[in-house]
Amino acid sequence: MMPAQFDLANAAAYGAWRERKLAAQPRALADLVVEIADPCRLTAAERGALLSRCAAANMALYASPRGNDPDKDIPRLLGRQLGLVNLDANRLADDDGITPLAVAPAGTRREFIPFTDRGIKWHTDGYYNDLGHQVHGLILHCVESAVSGGENRLMDHEMAYILLRDEDPGHVRALMAADAMTIPPRLEDGEVARAAQAGPVFSVHPDGHLHMRYTARSVSIAWKDDAATRRAVAALERILADDASPYAFRGRLEPGMGLVCNNVLHDRSSFKDSAARKRLLYRARYFDRVAAD
Repeated sequence: MMPAQFDLANAAAYGAWRERKLAAQPRALADLVVEIADPCRLTAAERGALLSRCAAANMALYASPRGNDPDKDIPRLLGRQLGLVNLDANRLADDDGITPLAVAPAGTRREFIPFTDRGIKWHTDGYYNDLGHQVHGLILHCVESAVSGGENRLMDHEMAYILLRDEDPGHVRALMAADAMTIPPRLEDGEVARAAQAGPVFSVHPDGHLHMRYTARSVSIAWKDDAATRRAVAALERILADDASPYAFRGRLEPGMGLVCNNVLHDRSSFKDSAARKRLLYRARYFDRVAAD
C-alpha cells in the first residue's frame, strides 16, 4: 500500500510529512558532519549521530583521523555498524565488492567516467541496475584527495521530490511511471551484455521509503516520449541547476572523511592529480538502506 504522504490524492498527509521534513533539514554542509575517532569501531554516540542525520536528510558525512590509511575494511566495517551489509558487487568493483575510484591508466575501467578525472553530472548510483537490484545505500570513503577539484554536490532525493511536487504534482506522477526512464542495453563485441532497463525515477518500496533512480547524462538514456515526462525532466534539471538552492550542499572529501547515505543525488567536479598525489576514494554500494534511527 502506498504510504499516505506519497499518495498524490492525499494532500493533508503530504503536507504534514513535508512540514516535518523541512523542519529537520540541515542548513549547511557542516550540519551533516560527525567527528568520529575510528569508523571501524563507532561509539554509541557516534553511531546515533550518523543515524539521526541520515534519518533527517538521508545522508551524513564523517571525519576521522584515519587519514591516508588504505584499509578497505574502513568502509566495510563502518557500513555493517549502520545496517549496510549486502554489497552490490558490480562488474567494476574489486573481488571484495568495493570499488576503488581513481584514474585508471588503461583497461575496462578507463572506459567509464568515474575512473577518469572528468566531472560527473547529477545522478544516483546504480540507476542502470534492474529493478530487483537497486542501490539503496552508499558509502564513499576518501583515502586521498586530488591536488585540485573533485568536489561533490549532494541533495536529498526527498527534497527533490518535494520541490517537484510543490511545483506540479503532475511532475511526480510522470516520473513515477513504470517506463519513465530507460537505460539502453549495453553491447560488448556485438552481444548484449546488459539488457535495457526501464523503470520509474521515483518509486516507493515495501517498507515505505522513497527511492530515486536518475542520471542527468544525455547519452545512453531514453526518456518516455510524452509532454508530461518532458516537463517533469526539465523541472528536475532546473532544480538541480539552481546554484542558490538551500538544499544542495557542496564540499570535498579529504583523507579520512566519507559520505554514508541512502543513495542521495550527487555529482562530482573534474579534478587534477599529480605524480605524488592521486585521488582515491572507496565506493561501497548496497542493496540495503542505512538502519533506522
